[in-house]
Amino acid sequence: MRTPRRPALVGGLALLVLLGGAWVGAYAAAGDGLPSGARISGVDVGGMSPSEAESALRAGLAETVAEPIEVAVRGRGGGSAEVTAGDAGLSVDWAASVAEAGGGRSWDPRDLWDRFAGGEETDAVVRVDDAAFDRTLERLEGDLGTEPTDGAVTFVDGEARVSEPADGRGLDPEGARSALAAAYLSGEPAELAITDLAPDIDADDVAEAVEAFADPALSAPVTLTVGSEELELRPEQYADALTLTPADGELEPGVDPEALGPVLDQVTAGAGEPVDARIEVRRGKPRVVPGKPAVTYDPADVATALLAVVTRPEGERTAEVEGTVRPPDLTTKEARALGVREKVSEFTTEFPYAEYRNTNIGRAAEIVDGTLLQPGEVFSLNDIVGERTRENGFTEGFIISNGIFKQDLGGGVSQMATTTFNAMFFAGLEDIEHKPHSFYIDRYPVGREATVAWPTVDLRFRNDTDHGVLITADLKPSTPSSSGAVTVQMWSTKVWDVESVTSDRYAFTSPATRTLDTPDCYANSGYGGFTVDVTRIFKEPGSEEVVKREKFNTVYTPSDTVRCVPPGSLSGGGGGGGNGGGGGAGRG
Repeated sequence: MRTPRRPALVGGLALLVLLGGAWVGAYAAAGDGLPSGARISGVDVGGMSPSEAESALRAGLAETVAEPIEVAVRGRGGGSAEVTAGDAGLSVDWAASVAEAGGGRSWDPRDLWDRFAGGEETDAVVRVDDAAFDRTLERLEGDLGTEPTDGAVTFVDGEARVSEPADGRGLDPEGARSALAAAYLSGEPAELAITDLAPDIDADDVAEAVEAFADPALSAPVTLTVGSEELELRPEQYADALTLTPADGELEPGVDPEALGPVLDQVTAGAGEPVDARIEVRRGKPRVVPGKPAVTYDPADVATALLAVVTRPEGERTAEVEGTVRPPDLTTKEARALGVREKVSEFTTEFPYAEYRNTNIGRAAEIVDGTLLQPGEVFSLNDIVGERTRENGFTEGFIISNGIFKQDLGGGVSQMATTTFNAMFFAGLEDIEHKPHSFYIDRYPVGREATVAWPTVDLRFRNDTDHGVLITADLKPSTPSSSGAVTVQMWSTKVWDVESVTSDRYAFTSPATRTLDTPDCYANSGYGGFTVDVTRIFKEPGSEEVVKREKFNTVYTPSDTVRCVPPGSLSGGGGGGGNGGGGGAGRG
C-alpha cells in the first residue's frame, strides 16, 4: 500500500511561493538605486538613484576634472609640463560611470543583495577623443622628447658625406593614455615614462648604402654614348647629382635629372653651337681644354642611364643615351693629337714708355694670345688682329710713313709683329711674308724684325710641321720710370734647334735733311742706312749637324733729319728740301 505524499508536495509549493514573494518584494524595495556602499572615484553615491548619483558625481569631481593635469616625465632628460583635459580629449561619461557602479534595476539576486548590503569603489568611466589625445601627445613629445635622426649619405663637392643616425626620445602612447586618464580623475601628477626611439635609417643601413652605392659610384668615370659622341663624366662632375633617399627603412639610390643639367653643361654645349677644344698654358704646361659637342637629349634618359652603370666595375661603366650630336670643328681627341706638349720658342722685346704703346701693343697681344695653328695653317697678323680702329681697341701712335714719323691709329703694333716674327724664327716655322722697317730701329734685333700696316703690309708664316702650334702673348706695360716688354711664346713638339748668325753691316748710306712746314711735322735727328744679312740655321734637336740654312737680306734706308718750320712758311705751302728718304710705311 502506497504512502501518501501530498502533504510534502504542498509544503514545497508553499515555500516556493514564500520565497518568490520575498524576491519580488526585494526587487520592489530596491528600485533602481545604487548599492548602499557604492563610491565612484571617491564620491559617495550609495543608495542614490542614477540621476541623483550622476548629479552627485558631477559635483564631487567638478573641481578635479577642471584642473590642469601636471605631467612629469621619468627617464633620460626628464622634464615636466601641463595639459588641460580638453586639450587631451579627456571627459567623464557620467551615465556610464553610474551604470558601472550598479545603478539601474536588476532581477539578479546578487545585485539585489548589493542594493542593501553591498557596493564597492569604482572608477569613473573616462572617454578619450583619440585625435585630440594624439595631438597632445605629439606636443608633449616635442616639448619633452626628441625625434630620432635618420642616418644619411649625401653627395657634396664630389664626395660622399655620411651623417650618423641618432636615437630619439618618445612617450609610450598606451602608457601615456592610462596615466593621463588616472591623473585626470585623481588630481595627482601623471608620470610618463620616456623611452628611446630608434631611427628608420640606422647605422647598418648607412654602411650598406656606402658600400653598395656611394663607393662604387665614385670609383671611376662613366662614359655615355650619345649618337656618335662619347661623353666622359668624371665622378667629381656627376657626384652632386647622385641621391640616396629614405624609403621603407632603406636608402634608395637615384640620380637627380635637374642636378645633371649643370654637369652635362660642363661636357656639352647643350642644344646651342658646338664649342671647339682649345689649348691653354697652365703652370708652364700646355693643357687641352675639352671641346663641347652640341647635344640634344632628355635629362631623364641620361639620369636613368647613369644610374644603371654607375656601380659597375671599371671597364663596364658605359651606357647609350638616345639623342643627336653636332661635334665641334676641333674635338678634344683632335686637340690632344696635335702634340702641343712643350715650349719651342720664346722672344721678348722692350719698348720705351708711351701710353699709346701700352694700349696698342697690349691690345694686339691680347688678340694674338691663344692662337692655335693647325699643321699647314698660315698665320696672318692682319687677319687675326684686324684693322686698327678705336672700335677694335686701338689708339693713335707714331708710325713710319714715307721715311718719317707720323701719327696714326695703331702706332706701336709693329713691336708685336717683330716679337712674333722672332718667336716664329726660332720655332723654325716657314716664313711667307715679312717686311722690315724702312729704317733701322735700335730696340729691335738687326735684320730680324717686321712691320705691319693695314691692309697692305702683313706678317705671315706657315706651320710647316706635323704638330699644332699654340701662340701665347703677354705684355708688361711701360711706366714713366721703366720700359715695357712684350713676350711671345710658341708651344708645340720641338722639331728644330735654330741658331741665328748676323753678318756685319755693309753698303752704308747717308741720311738727307728735310724741312717741313706741315702741321703734323715731327722733328728728327737722322742716321744712315745699311744692309745686313741674317742666316737661320736648322739642326735636329740635340744634333750639331746642320740640316738647312735660310738667308734673310735686309736693306735699311737712312732715317732723314727733319726740321720743322711754321706751317705755310715755305713757298708753295709745303714740301721740303734735301734728298728723298726711303719710302714704305709701318707702325713702329
